[in-house]
Amino acid sequence: MPALSTGPGNDTGLYELLAALPSQLQPHVDSQEDQTFLRDMFGEKSLHSLVKIHEKLQRYEKQCPPPVLHSAEALADTLAEELQNKSMNSEIRELLKLLSKPHVKSLLSVHDTVAQKSYDPELPPLPDDIDDDEDSVKIIRLVKNKEPLGATIKRDEHTGAIVVARIMRGGAADRSGLIHVGDELREVNGIPVEDKKPEEIIHILAQSQGAITFKIIPGIKEETPSKEPKMFVKSLFDYDPNEDKAIPCKEAGLAFKRGDILQIMSQDDATWWQAKHEGNANPRAGLIPSKQFQERRFALRRPVVPVQPQRNSNRRSYEGTVEREDAEYGAYISGFYIAGLRRSFRLSRRDRKTNKSMYECKKSELYDTADVPTYEEVTTYRRQAGEKYRLAVLVGPTGVGLNELKRKLLISDPQHFGVTVPHTTRAKRSQESDGVEYHFISKHLFETDIQNNRFIEHGEYKGNYYGTSLDAIRSVLSKNKVCLLDVQPHTIKHLRTSEFKPYVIFIKPPPIERLRETRQNAKVISSKDEKASAKSFTEEDFQEMVSSAQAMESQYSHLFEKVIVNDNLATAFTELKTTLKKLETDTHWVPVSWTHS
Repeated sequence: MPALSTGPGNDTGLYELLAALPSQLQPHVDSQEDQTFLRDMFGEKSLHSLVKIHEKLQRYEKQCPPPVLHSAEALADTLAEELQNKSMNSEIRELLKLLSKPHVKSLLSVHDTVAQKSYDPELPPLPDDIDDDEDSVKIIRLVKNKEPLGATIKRDEHTGAIVVARIMRGGAADRSGLIHVGDELREVNGIPVEDKKPEEIIHILAQSQGAITFKIIPGIKEETPSKEPKMFVKSLFDYDPNEDKAIPCKEAGLAFKRGDILQIMSQDDATWWQAKHEGNANPRAGLIPSKQFQERRFALRRPVVPVQPQRNSNRRSYEGTVEREDAEYGAYISGFYIAGLRRSFRLSRRDRKTNKSMYECKKSELYDTADVPTYEEVTTYRRQAGEKYRLAVLVGPTGVGLNELKRKLLISDPQHFGVTVPHTTRAKRSQESDGVEYHFISKHLFETDIQNNRFIEHGEYKGNYYGTSLDAIRSVLSKNKVCLLDVQPHTIKHLRTSEFKPYVIFIKPPPIERLRETRQNAKVISSKDEKASAKSFTEEDFQEMVSSAQAMESQYSHLFEKVIVNDNLATAFTELKTTLKKLETDTHWVPVSWTHS
């Protein structure tokens, strides 16, 4: 804010400075809305009147003019009585009328107040019997409505006092700014609570109507809540606080589904964050497990032996209206584990027997089991004109129809959609052209590219290497086309960079009953490098397709942006094309790292 000179030689008063502020602040305010707000605020008549009164009082304080008398109001009353006894004429009648007017009486009263300098508030004297060690007390009055108080209480283990354990961001207690963590609760609506159990206090609060009065002793340290920057995360798992035995207060918990966008309101507690659903009009936050805490729980590979509860650990503490919080919260977690093995999705049963189309990522799949999906910090992103298209990644089990959907997209608009050309070390056939069906390279060069991590997927079949390279993706994107790429799900994480900004679509099969109806006469192609390998679907193929899809969704659904059920090819194609169109024009949530790079 610019400095306004009020030094020697400048007699500008506060009123004049106030009037000049909007014009002096204008060069420092970018928004027209802010300029209008400042102009309206500083131009408010009531504010100007208050400033004028302030200046008059300051001038009176500096000049200290001695009053002619301190009782002008009493003098006016005496004068009026004497005039009543005089013979009336027009002047006396007019004077009596003026002295009887309420405004004149108020003016004389104010004159006497200022003259006697009694406009400072008078505080009552302190009682003589105050204990020097007595704590200061605050009386707080809140109006109760249907909304919970948004604060939890517990009994202090050392002092036995009822104290505020947690303030939920955006709740009634938080918005009031009057109640803080650590405050000791002494009375509720005049009822002492020192000797009451937390559940008894909850009953008192539940029965209260209208305004609720609290008598509290402030905690040792009252910190003003810091304004944390807005942080949004995408949840990568489902959460139901009612099923979480570790949450300190189930009623204060926030339920969410995988893929929901949450706004983190507070990370003050290392174990339990406070959050709300993005776009939710309710300002009150709820408890969710922190990223670190959830990672520890997910990472447990075997059941933990339950720890014997400590003494008094069954003591409970309760939320302002109906919520409660365990005294020993988040201390021990038991019974959580993740299996160390998972099945491969790369090959159908037929392909595993013949070892066809064996494309695999250089990174071991065991690395996937080390990834713990909890939360991912995200921000909004919208593709700008002239910017490269986002990579469209299709994932699904063998036989679900990935190739058919890609083919229909290419036919619908070959100038807009493109696919990668794979690399191979096998000899080029007479009808093939380099760079069309394959990029034909030497085995030495292929192995060098493997060592340099230039392949997203690669494998060996009948002594020849096959693979999809990063440069093949870049080649399609550089032509201002949408690159359609279908890969195994464990390779998705290697594509999740600011360069590609992949949008992952999971193509899911319908229930097995529908597969039997719709795929009865369809064919499945087990290898795209061999001819006459299309065969009819078997019951085993259907079961494999459904079970593989379930396994994919179970382990990798946190990476999927969209799920399309391919029950009908035409319907699935329409939904896929609409999704890709919106991807180019709509705003989406993406990892923060994609926009900061």
